[in-house]
Amino acid sequence: MKNYILSVFMVFAFAKAATAQDAQADKLLHEVAQKFKSYNNVSFTYKGNFRNPKSGTDMDVQGDATMAGQKYHVNFLGTTYIFDGKKQYAVNSEDQQVTISKVSTNGNQMITPSNILTFYEKGYTKKWDIIQNEGGRKIQFIKLTPIKSNSEYKSVLLGIDVNTKHIKKAIITENSGTVATFTLKSLKTNEPLPKSSFTFDASQYQNWVIQEMN
Repeated sequence: MKNYILSVFMVFAFAKAATAQDAQADKLLHEVAQKFKSYNNVSFTYKGNFRNPKSGTDMDVQGDATMAGQKYHVNFLGTTYIFDGKKQYAVNSEDQQVTISKVSTNGNQMITPSNILTFYEKGYTKKWDIIQNEGGRKIQFIKLTPIKSNSEYKSVLLGIDVNTKHIKKAIITENSGTVATFTLKSLKTNEPLPKSSFTFDASQYQNWVIQEMN
């Protein structure tokens, strides 16, 4: 009987501690999101890797992004994505093609250029995970699990710099088996930006294929 009572007590204590940590994870992510939203603009560079043992994929990538509110200018996998607040312009230099489309975030749980730094606010359960020391900085990881069963993602690990409250790393595990890892290399905030930062100028793409999606 004593062993049974002790086991029940330990389970209860563990559950209580886990609940407290989950609340702590939610609090930390809220602080991260609020800090990001307090900036007029954010510019960063990143490096990444896509790996899938089943398909033999192992590809390194790097790029940069500038964001101001909902607007963004992102270089990713050889394509430049520009969003002016109404439409997104995908500029593919290799194919000399521009695809224009409307962007909707209603009910969308996908990680996109427009929500890359705030996507975790909705649609995920949050769990306190490990803390690591990277380059002398404490990085606290939070594990995110999609609430919707039809999500393309199995889980997302967000590494947060404890001191700056900035996202330092993201490890995205897809249901397909692909693991995408992104690491922030540099970050600048509230920099003076040219007025053309989020503007698409069609005159610069003479003789290109420009396709507007419905």
